Amino acid sequence: DYKGQKLAEQIFQGIILVSAVIGFIYGYITEQFGWTVYIVMAGFALSCVLTLPPWPMYRRNPLKWLPVQESGTEEKKAADRKPKRHSKS
Repeated sequence: DYKGQKLAEQIFQGIILVSAVIGFIYGYITEQFGWTVYIVMAGFALSCVLTLPPWPMYRRNPLKWLPVQESGTEEKKAADRKPKRHSKS
């Protein structure tokens, strides 16, 4: 559902943003860029675990699909088709 997709996107972006800010600050204080990368990667992994599986919180508003309509016979379908003609230019 669309509301679940929006929620998953907001959670994903929020976790990435927070982990990037925390990683940057911690990396700046310790003067180690590696820590910044590790913290951002941990945030990415956490956000993937929270948003990629179809958790029930993302499936609260299912879409209502149209009912299946019965189609005509194959003969009718074949008769409705027109042969394709290619124009020569």
